[in-house]
Amino acid sequence: MKMKFREDSEHSSRRDFLMRSANGFGAMALSSLLARDAFASTGEKPQKSVNPLAPKQPHFPARAKSVIFLFMVGGPSHLETFDPKPALDRLHGQKMPPSFGEVKSQFVKAGTPLMGSAWKFRKYGQSGIEGSDLYPHLAGCVDDLAIIRSCYTDSFVHAPAMYQMMSGRILAAHPSLGSWVTYGLGSESENLPAYCVMTQPQGLPEGGSPMWGAGYLPAIHQGTVLRNGSKPILHLDPPKEIGQNQQRQMLDYLNRMNSMNLREGDSELSARISSYELAWRMQQHAPEAVDLGKESKATRTLYGLDDPDTAEFGTRCLLARRLVERGVRFVLLFSGGGPVSVQWDAHDNVKSNHEQMCRWTDQPVAALIKDLKGRGLLDSTLVIWGSEFGRTPVSENGKGRDHNPTAFSMWMAGGGVKGGQVIGQTDEIGFKTVGERYHPRDIHATMLQLLGLDQMSLTFLHNGRNERLTDFGGRVIESVFS
Repeated sequence: MKMKFREDSEHSSRRDFLMRSANGFGAMALSSLLARDAFASTGEKPQKSVNPLAPKQPHFPARAKSVIFLFMVGGPSHLETFDPKPALDRLHGQKMPPSFGEVKSQFVKAGTPLMGSAWKFRKYGQSGIEGSDLYPHLAGCVDDLAIIRSCYTDSFVHAPAMYQMMSGRILAAHPSLGSWVTYGLGSESENLPAYCVMTQPQGLPEGGSPMWGAGYLPAIHQGTVLRNGSKPILHLDPPKEIGQNQQRQMLDYLNRMNSMNLREGDSELSARISSYELAWRMQQHAPEAVDLGKESKATRTLYGLDDPDTAEFGTRCLLARRLVERGVRFVLLFSGGGPVSVQWDAHDNVKSNHEQMCRWTDQPVAALIKDLKGRGLLDSTLVIWGSEFGRTPVSENGKGRDHNPTAFSMWMAGGGVKGGQVIGQTDEIGFKTVGERYHPRDIHATMLQLLGLDQMSLTFLHNGRNERLTDFGGRVIESVFS
């Protein structure tokens, strides 16, 4: 008997509705079966989320497994910190000889006189490397440092030079160092962010968030900014209104809903799903990780937490140690940010500026190295100290120094680095590099090598091009290795 629908009625019967819906129910069932079979073929369950930050094997045996990058915002003067220049001191007040070339900078005019350092250098450690009176605590650690004195960048403007130091390019929107490292290696911690960023309370550096952004890498690889103060991570307490089991069920349901809309290549939604899972685990584990009250009095004193001048930066250095101790892959820690008066950008008066910035950072940085070493963590943790550029040997307004991208110092310690050595050199007045010179690409290539990553194999296809941190390649500074 052929069924005829009543088209002259405003309302369908229950039988009409079921017959009309039959195809829809079949489609829903088929979709469910296909999804089940797809997951069965991969051995996964639909509810199981894959951790995109799971640990990955390096390309070859690694010397280091984590990085702490200490970024000095604004450009410290290498002439006052790690590159003594007796000739510059002797020429103080004189015009720069033409044989050294012409100073090209933002604010210094032609004919500006040279300015010697206001601080003395003396030899330290078994290596006898000269350290500045500005950094007496850190000078005592020279046997652990590989000081690279012949660094240079391509811009004398803060933000582009910062981008180049942090991503290899002078333009924003390229992945940062920490993003490339977590992309290549994942994280050893399932309960903490793989890439943590700690800024200065007074504000951000000129380069801003692109300095720790993921660029065109999946969004999960961008840095997580920890807050300043007693609670670096907010909202870690589980909600009191619901129990832990109910919260877990809600998260599972949310993940299933998100997964239904997840398309291949949708890194934003994928990062959100992973972030929800990480937030759940952090509620159980992060409070302990950021609880500095568990540290001994001796450790807190070592970092200067009982001194108002060093307490803030010392707290962040101690937190950096606790993070890498718990498997965080990359920590970016800024000294300087916000107003120029609390950056290393010593245009007006290098003496007063560097006295302040070194007073805040000297003891905490030295404590970080000593503490890592004492706990057996320095061998596996690469510590890098650096900035976007150095300062000019000529004065600015008689007391300050302008930006100098043609020569500045950086140093590395731990993580397979051979300490107690100086690599590269600058001319007699510290204006330009002499001989071998090292670009940010070379610094990055060296860092990747220490982490067991081949710079040419660490690629990401973007706009039809295999992008790399080092672009067309950097030179690994072989003498850095122990």
